[in-house]
Amino acid sequence: MAKQKEVKTNAMRILESMKIPFQQYTYECDEFIDGLQIADMLSLPYEKVYKTLVTVGNSKNYYVFVVPVAEELDLKAAAKSVGEKSVEMIHVKDINMVTGYVRGGCTAVGMKKQYVTRIDSTARMLDKMIVSGGRVGSQLELSPQDLARAAGAEFADIIR
Repeated sequence: MAKQKEVKTNAMRILESMKIPFQQYTYECDEFIDGLQIADMLSLPYEKVYKTLVTVGNSKNYYVFVVPVAEELDLKAAAKSVGEKSVEMIHVKDINMVTGYVRGGCTAVGMKKQYVTRIDSTARMLDKMIVSGGRVGSQLELSPQDLARAAGAEFADIIR
């Protein structure tokens, strides 16, 4: 029987091309589940698992925020971190059009365009963090500094 070929996402190809080490976790999933459920399925500590959120500012520019899975994005702090008066979450139906990813598989690396990205500063205290791998059913573990480098991101205080 032929060995099943590993399906690489755009994010994985970019990390490999930048020689950034990562570990992939996979899970079975037929429909969207939130990050807390994924962490539970994979027996991962919540404080290491981060979700990727996409917003739009008053300027109509898009911004990406990476925050701990059990926390909420502080929209005022997020807006301030990117020099906007305010930002709001984009509609779920727009995620694919804006990012190239689907809900539950959105990651800050390898979006259709390079958007201004902020990673919550809590990540700086971690050796490794876990983010979506670029598709539903895939998570990637890598250092926060490597994620910031690959996503062109900066760290900021952006949670409540």
